[in-house]
Amino acid sequence: MHLTLTNLCKVVFQLLILLLISLPTHAQTELEKDSLSKMDWFSEAKLGIFIHWGLYAVNGIDESWSFYNGYISHEDYLKQTAGFGAENYDPKAWAKLIKESGAKYAVITSKHHDGFALWDTQFGNLNAVDNSKAQRDVLTPFTKAVRKEGLKLGIYYSLPDWSSDLYTHFTTTDMRYKIADEPERWQKFKDYYQGQIDELSKTYKPDLWWFDGDWEHSAEEWKAAKVRARLLTDNSKTIINSRLPKNGDYGTPEQGVPLTKPEETFWELCMTMNDSWGFQHNDHNYKTPNQIIRIFIDCLRMGGNLLLDIGPKADGTIPEEQVEILKELGRWTEKHSEAIYGTQAGIPTDYYYGASTLSKDRKTLYLFVPHKPNGPLVVRGLKNKVNRIRVVGNGTKLSQQIHNKPYWSAKPGILYIDVPESTLDEQVTVIALLLDGEIELEGK
Repeated sequence: MHLTLTNLCKVVFQLLILLLISLPTHAQTELEKDSLSKMDWFSEAKLGIFIHWGLYAVNGIDESWSFYNGYISHEDYLKQTAGFGAENYDPKAWAKLIKESGAKYAVITSKHHDGFALWDTQFGNLNAVDNSKAQRDVLTPFTKAVRKEGLKLGIYYSLPDWSSDLYTHFTTTDMRYKIADEPERWQKFKDYYQGQIDELSKTYKPDLWWFDGDWEHSAEEWKAAKVRARLLTDNSKTIINSRLPKNGDYGTPEQGVPLTKPEETFWELCMTMNDSWGFQHNDHNYKTPNQIIRIFIDCLRMGGNLLLDIGPKADGTIPEEQVEILKELGRWTEKHSEAIYGTQAGIPTDYYYGASTLSKDRKTLYLFVPHKPNGPLVVRGLKNKVNRIRVVGNGTKLSQQIHNKPYWSAKPGILYIDVPESTLDEQVTVIALLLDGEIELEGK
């Protein structure tokens, strides 16, 4: 067949169109890969420490909510500035303790809903330098200490500011204005909060942004997409939680431990040690180290992280109960590090009646044993041969028995593992099963 000049031009034109159509798809794929790769450290970190520190530590009352819900007047709430002294604040000791706990990142409240900023901000009129007994920037020293310890830095920032006259909401019963009625006033508030975010972004370049308070306005009203773009301009690798509405990189369930794996690929449970985020003198309802470790394991078995909160006192010291919990958590995480960091979600509980994780190469299965076993551990539906079984952090090799595996059946047998009482950890024991290849489960 002979092509005329006209037909040849048509063919060339069609090929060019196909090439142009394919280019954006390729570019999008590369962007998606980059977006996923920046989450690597987060998905491998597994444990972070949350820090709620602000005015509320003075009287030991609910952070911001105490005046918002009318438990105390806003005027009386702000009187706490006279008691926020940070006299015994030692950011280096904080960072060392966080690292000792086994955490790989720390997230600190730069500003809660009350508008009190821990750094020397040029926006607003409520900060630790100009409006507190401390009369100094208490955020910057901590950020430097965190980085010196090799930890990732997370900055918490509350989108609303209930103390600002520029903001729409004040308390549950009082609202200053509606955006539709005063758009210029709302624009001034956006300039204010985005100005603070710019300061934090350019000064600290955090690895992670932990936004909060988004529920009072829509993503469009917050200009969330614009905020995300600005943050990525300063640090293209920074990651953002889901409370920058419709513009987050990972999910943020709070307090309630998920029963099943959240829908998000990446997620993190944030949780208090007792019943309070900030320091409260009368809250002694602390979870035990065992309870916290087992909740942490729940996160691990579903491929998530735990962001465990501490609430320092107004003088900058961390309550002793919290220190003791972090130290015991650190003992346990150090001993069992291989079963924690960089692991994947474990096998379904139909196969093992307990929590588990998998190594990155999926060739080692880790079983978590929270109790003294009344008989052997049982694993069902495992098609692999198990080359070796050992107690993590102990080194003891364990024997195995396989039953219900006749020679004529292709179905895997039932694996039984006896765990001597002498090998048990005082909190939770971990057993490692070295498989003959990547894990294979019946029915999967």
